[in-house]
Amino acid sequence: MAPTLLRRVYAFADPREGLSWLQQNSVDLLMVDQTMPYLSGLEVIRAAVALHPDIPVIMITSEGDRETRLEALDAGATEFVTKPFDPIELSTRVRNLLNLRSAQVSLADRARMLEAEVISATSVMRIREEEIIWRLSRAMAYRDGETGDHIDRVAQIAQLIAGGLGLSEEKARLIYLATPLHDIGKIAISDGILNKRGPLSPEETAAMRKHVEVGRKILGESSSELIQTAERIVAGHHEKWDGSGYPSSLVGEGISLEARIVAVADVFDALCSKRPYKAAWPVEKARDEILKGSGTHFDPDCVAAFEEKWPQIAAVAAMAEAG
Repeated sequence: MAPTLLRRVYAFADPREGLSWLQQNSVDLLMVDQTMPYLSGLEVIRAAVALHPDIPVIMITSEGDRETRLEALDAGATEFVTKPFDPIELSTRVRNLLNLRSAQVSLADRARMLEAEVISATSVMRIREEEIIWRLSRAMAYRDGETGDHIDRVAQIAQLIAGGLGLSEEKARLIYLATPLHDIGKIAISDGILNKRGPLSPEETAAMRKHVEVGRKILGESSSELIQTAERIVAGHHEKWDGSGYPSSLVGEGISLEARIVAVADVFDALCSKRPYKAAWPVEKARDEILKGSGTHFDPDCVAAFEEKWPQIAAVAAMAEAG
């Protein structure tokens, strides 16, 4: 049902006072005489429509020439009434315009309600999507001999580096949410390789590196921006700035920015973490290793952002030492 519009009338002998009132109030219909003191009807219409673009306007004029009507239409007039006017005709035009205005307001309210519903539904979907990602990544972390703390820290550090690079808060959060899936392809790697104490043989290394291809297949062809971001991270976080990484030996900016960011975060936290095949490195030693890899292993800009955010990253790394 369309909302009932108030039929309250406000009249102003001085058009300047009327425009001042319109700056603080809205109306459903504006009636303007072409001939007024201080301002012409055309000037009033232009100013009023600038304040309220959707307002219907009836222009009352004694001038019926084509040029005046065209000017009024260009200014924003909706209807014309020529003096002397018929009260019944004017009443009918007013009623028709108010009915149209009522329908317009109803449609606008409906559009706002639908927009709110879409925003709410999208928010729920995002929350569910994020929860699925974090639960899946934690399951993978347990299989890899971790508790889930590693993926939490890598995600936090990646978000900090993204912020240091000047990426938007939204983009940095997207990277934060996608990062936990960076090693999802390890689901296809045997426990004997994942948890082996000591270095891997060349055959085992080749098998381990297949987790990138598996991860890309798991995440590929998604319509979700979050999953697409995760796929780029999976595909490139083992590549190196100088082209000596795997699986595609990509060089420099040929590696996605998201993957270059996560490469720094992942290596740093891996160095700081205890693994079946190594002890945890001291945080400062791990930091030096990241700085040493600038321009060879890592994107120099990502390393600079890492260094800029070091106080916050060090606080995140302290959780690894505490664990």
